[in-house]
Amino acid sequence: MINFSVPEKITNELQMAKMVAEQVMRAKSRYYDEHEHERPWEYINIMWPVLREQNRRQMEKSTNGKGPKREGPGTAILRLVMLVETLSWGDAGQYLCTPDPALGGAAIQAVGTTEQKVRFLSRFTEGDPKWGAMAMTEPGAGSDTSAIRMTAELDVQTNEWILNGEKIFCTNGSLALDESDGLVVIWATVDSSAGRAGMKPFVVEAGTPGVTISKKEEKLGIRASDTASIVFEDARIPFDNILGSPEVQRLDQATTKGFKGAMKTFDTSRPVVAASAMGVARAALEFTKGKLAEEGITVDYTKPQHALTAVERDILEMEARHKAGWLLTLRAASMTDHGRANRLEASMSKAYTGVAATWITQKAVELLGPIGYTQDVLVEKWMRDAKINDIFEGTQQINLLIVARSILGYTRRELK
Repeated sequence: MINFSVPEKITNELQMAKMVAEQVMRAKSRYYDEHEHERPWEYINIMWPVLREQNRRQMEKSTNGKGPKREGPGTAILRLVMLVETLSWGDAGQYLCTPDPALGGAAIQAVGTTEQKVRFLSRFTEGDPKWGAMAMTEPGAGSDTSAIRMTAELDVQTNEWILNGEKIFCTNGSLALDESDGLVVIWATVDSSAGRAGMKPFVVEAGTPGVTISKKEEKLGIRASDTASIVFEDARIPFDNILGSPEVQRLDQATTKGFKGAMKTFDTSRPVVAASAMGVARAALEFTKGKLAEEGITVDYTKPQHALTAVERDILEMEARHKAGWLLTLRAASMTDHGRANRLEASMSKAYTGVAATWITQKAVELLGPIGYTQDVLVEKWMRDAKINDIFEGTQQINLLIVARSILGYTRRELK
């Protein structure tokens, strides 16, 4: 039997998250939209103590087996997507500034050794706010990871990797490397002739010589979020900063375990991005319905569709798309909590919600007319914020390819 009730512990956390979203994030939403490179310290300083303690418990559990033993399915990812949806309802850009190991930490947890987890992630359990990040995209390599040209060459005399190349559009890149004792997990090739088998993930820590933040992007939306370009010029990192095996054997699938394991983090992170999209969409939907209600326009759900006005039908369609996206997101998250593979469902949720959030927020601007188009209210901002969900963490097109390959049983070579 499907149970749609939310565990009490999550409900209590959601109430606290809603207070932060309303009183801290939403209150400064316009300000940080207009002051792109300022940091939302009010939000960061509230979140860091909570997340620092959470990271400490996670570290303890993952490195030495301590902590309570769980029987049956968990609720960790369900909890995460619900919190992210609420915080993104407050402000998606500020949410992305949450101090956390993020995708970089997820990659380390997925394929790192116990020693690597302690060495890299213990910093997130103490001190001042810190950030983790993941850097994959390059000027000539977006969705096609086989086009990555950043190199990692082993200096056998010093037993160090020498990194050269550039990464772009790195969320929290500047926060991780320039403004905290954070880290970034980057992808580089150790053998360009080996294709994906030669791609390896490496951990680059803040303060590494030869690593420079070359640009901070000015963006259409999520302007509070830190998005940076990173240049690596003969940057040396210890040999043990590689995640997974450095060996390249094209015919041995086990040698790509590090790459595949770290890439699998996207099966967890894509529902999280979908949740963020649904938070923005809900903000626009609720505001629009509220404004229309002030003018005496409400939906009569007892009427057949042909008897409704055009505005009422639009509201119904907005609600339907939002509900469908949210249910897809919950399904993908729940599958992870139940230990089930969810690549298909994760990509479904990400592809659908990116389109749905974009459409819902655009429709909100349209229904509110001149008011929605001005900066007197946040609707036009939500429209700008929503669009990124159709692009990052795998574009809609890439996720639709994953869905099609999964359903039809095609390989990457057979369906591009």
